[in-house]
Amino acid sequence: MKAVIIPQPHVLEIADLPKPVIKADDDVLIRVTSAGICGSDIGIYRGTNSLATYPRLIGHEFGGIVEAVGAGVSSCKVGDHVAVDPTTVSATDSYAIRVGRYNVDRSLRVMGVHRDGGFAEYVSVPAANVHRFTGPFDPALLGVVEPYTIGWQICERSGIAAGDRVLILGAGPIGSCAMQIARSRGARVIITDILDRRLERAAAAGAEVTVNTQTDDLDEAIAAFTDDEGIEVIVDSVCRPETLRQAVLTAAPAGRVVCLTTAADEVALPAAEITKKELTIYGSRLTRGGFPRVIAEIEAGRIDPSRIVSHHFPLEQAETAIRQLIENPADMLKVVLDF
Repeated sequence: MKAVIIPQPHVLEIADLPKPVIKADDDVLIRVTSAGICGSDIGIYRGTNSLATYPRLIGHEFGGIVEAVGAGVSSCKVGDHVAVDPTTVSATDSYAIRVGRYNVDRSLRVMGVHRDGGFAEYVSVPAANVHRFTGPFDPALLGVVEPYTIGWQICERSGIAAGDRVLILGAGPIGSCAMQIARSRGARVIITDILDRRLERAAAAGAEVTVNTQTDDLDEAIAAFTDDEGIEVIVDSVCRPETLRQAVLTAAPAGRVVCLTTAADEVALPAAEITKKELTIYGSRLTRGGFPRVIAEIEAGRIDPSRIVSHHFPLEQAETAIRQLIENPADMLKVVLDF
């Protein structure tokens, strides 16, 4: 089978590997149909992802059609259309596990980063990581379910609900996913970016107000959107030191701020603002329990994963796709590899 391997930074190979087989009773063999390229994949290619080791079969956003199942599998069957949770944990009695927060446990490992991933024609994974659609679903979109689970976790962590007014900084793939999930919960959303094309996509997907922060006044837009009361929830999907600081300064009294950055940059925050407003600041990482919820929302028509997809490339052009994402980010949103 063909697979995307990065043997070292700045080198990508389409390798021929043995097709995986069912080895354990809980194994599920999946014929991958599509996979999304994430910023972490680009980081592995560029050598800037500190978590990855080489050589690495990359890819953690992927899905496909069940090809075979182990003797003990009853949660899915051959022919099912599925998305795959790429995370596993090995700890059994850590604090994070005891309180149900396995997505941040120290033993967490992610396919495509810590171990081989899903940019391959076939992948074998445990049944617990496989989440099925109740019926056929567009195979070209199975690979973009995972980023919506990130958006679901953002909304779940911050308690976004009907009537909340939400500011999302950044209309990239994760910001757009969070926006759609928030809207499906009945929240009102204002979203920012510096790229008009991304803002146009966000508006088409349900954002009430879009703000280009290079040409528009965000404070004026927020005042008009909230009748001068201020924003209850701010999601920082730009993930720069200045945007987290901006979120703290912009949040309304008693507001909630969601931080998504994984960068090592230190941030100088106005601590008095946090105290004076009694803000709540949430970190949000990956997801826990998000896959079934997101699939249900997709099947109900409340979110549309096609909204974030801007380009498709065949597997053989994986390096071209990655390089275009690096060189022309303004022209692209979520890029999908088709298998």
